[in-house]
Parts: sequence; structure tokens; C-alpha cells
Amino acid sequence: MAAKWLLKSDPEHYSFFDLQRDGKTVWDGISNNLALKNLRNVRRGDQVMVYHTGDERAVVGLAKAVSDPYPDPQQKDARLVVIDLEAKEKLARPVSLDEIKKSSALKDFDLVRLPRLSVMSVSDAQWNSILAMTGTKSTAKAQPANTI
Repeated sequence: MAAKWLLKSDPEHYSFFDLQRDGKTVWDGISNNLALKNLRNVRRGDQVMVYHTGDERAVVGLAKAVSDPYPDPQQKDARLVVIDLEAKEKLARPVSLDEIKKSSALKDFDLVRLPRLSVMSVSDAQWNSILAMTGTKSTAKAQPANTI
């Protein structure tokens, strides 16, 4: 089952709308140790929410990892990795950080707890909560209940 992630981007540097225009990009520029650890766990096929930092501070779109992590070809440091990311869809409406902070379902979300982290995992419940705020249908698959 595909994991889910939130990736932050400074929209003045590279926005989700740039990703939509380009179709696909190399997601690079991650140097924080915890963010790199998270990025190393992204796998091809994983679902991604793209979050704009700066003045916007909102989840704005959905994307998909189309590669496993690999060493950043632009860097000489082997610990720096990148992934290939493909745009999927713009959210029906952005979900602001303020809205996320006000949601009791998202109080433990790393976006609230670790606001400077640029790559973080998103649980199915968190993913569904954010999508519900937009009116976008969830792409998370429910796990079948155990039967006796």
C-alpha cells in the first residue's frame, strides 16, 4: 500500500502550479536531517500533498512520487537525495495552516507539531481530514476489517 507524504515548497521558488505546468519535476533542495530521513522513505507510487510555505501557508495540490529516492545529481554529498514528482490535481480549495491547526483531528500532525519540517508522513486519517476540508474525495483505501 502506498504511503502518503506532505512536501513543502516555497511557491516563489517552485509552486504546485509550476509542477502542474511541467507535469513532472525532480524534488530537490532538502537538507534537514529529519526531512532527508523522511524523503529516503518515499517510494514510487506514494501519494503526496504539496504545501505552499511563505504568505500562503496552505495545502494546495496532490502529486505522486514517480521514483524511489536517489542521490541528488547536482550535489557531491551522497546523503542528499531527491525524488521525481508528478502533478496529479489541484485541490478544490487550499487548506490553510490555520484551518489545520483548528482541527482536533489534526492536532498531532507533524505540520502542527514540527512546523519547519519540509517532508513529513501523513496518516490515512490526516489525509482524509484534509481532503474533507476541501470537498475533494479521498484516494486513501480503507483497510478491510478482520473477520472471524
